[in-house]
Amino acid sequence: MQTCVIFNPAARGNKARHFRRHLDEIAAACALKATSAPGDARRLAAKAVADGFDLIVAAGGDGTVNETLNGLGDVPGGFARARLGVLPLGTINVFARELQIPLEIPQAWEVLQRGGEMKMDLPWAEFSVAGVRKKQYFAQLAGSGLDARAIEMVSWSLKKRFGPLAYLLAGLQALGEAKPTITARAGDRSVAGELVLIGNGRRYGGTFDIFPRAELTNGRLEVCGVPRMDWPTLLRCAPGLLLRGRLPEGVIQRFSAERLSLSSPTPAAFELDGEWVGQLPVELGVDPQALRVAVP
Repeated sequence: MQTCVIFNPAARGNKARHFRRHLDEIAAACALKATSAPGDARRLAAKAVADGFDLIVAAGGDGTVNETLNGLGDVPGGFARARLGVLPLGTINVFARELQIPLEIPQAWEVLQRGGEMKMDLPWAEFSVAGVRKKQYFAQLAGSGLDARAIEMVSWSLKKRFGPLAYLLAGLQALGEAKPTITARAGDRSVAGELVLIGNGRRYGGTFDIFPRAELTNGRLEVCGVPRMDWPTLLRCAPGLLLRGRLPEGVIQRFSAERLSLSSPTPAAFELDGEWVGQLPVELGVDPQALRVAVP
């Protein structure tokens, strides 16, 4: 098994420092490729597939995972030729938690060395930027409305200073803004709200089980819409989120679909795997069991 590990040598935080302490051990069993700018993980992953590596590991957070995933997709047949692996070094690591990958580096590295594999669904989003149609894959989550606006507002310095709390602070700031109404539609089914989340897996924000019916292998995406995002809604949701990691069903609307669209009559941001991507409208779909991932 030929393994390529893509990592950011300038990454900060305890997990990144712990990873660097294991560099010699990891380097003995793989090729290490360092990023130097946004987008490098995608470029390096594509080159690794073309060079014949069959396990491409994203050493970072969910944003690094997303870049690496799309690098595989940039190569014809890339998803069949190589598996995606994860060494969780990020702030929240939602995808690693979904796959039950250990958050400690030695244990996560051991998982990658064992060679376990799962074929999971591969979601994608199609949207336009400056009139150019683009397609981007995601592993875990898409979202629009308050969620995406908060992600758009989080600065690097704020995230490194406060960790996951940075997203809460940005969300509270976004709560005071005028919020667009997002409509998710699939055929005759639709939900509309100031927050719409699309799940491939069950988890959101790390430990929150927002999509309890989601499966990584059923060829469908789960849609969760919250009609209003205001203080009464937050107060109603808080006990369930804090105690059970779930939203109360009385404040949300749900459906599942193989394909759907997100739109808004006013400008609205959307995100993929916790990274701001662009503005609505966007079309979403899933390629069933098209992604090979390394799992315990």
